[in-house]
Amino acid sequence: MEKEVHPVEVFAGTSAQATIVKSILESAGIYCFLKDDIMGTLFPWYTSAGGAGAVKVFVSDADFEEAKAIVEEYEKNIQ
Repeated sequence: MEKEVHPVEVFAGTSAQATIVKSILESAGIYCFLKDDIMGTLFPWYTSAGGAGAVKVFVSDADFEEAKAIVEEYEKNIQ
């Protein structure tokens, strides 16, 4: 029996930010995927950090705590 995977949003931002976060998470061995990244490509002015049109990064609920810590460190370093 396979274990169910429940995706959880761990980050929302611009297309560029979401791509960077995805790369950082994958480097840490955490599988993740982007949602709404096509909107960020087609209409970059529509995507705003945390806004309605933001590009979102999702991880498995099992990896959420580790991923959230990594994202928080990333956010702390970009300010």
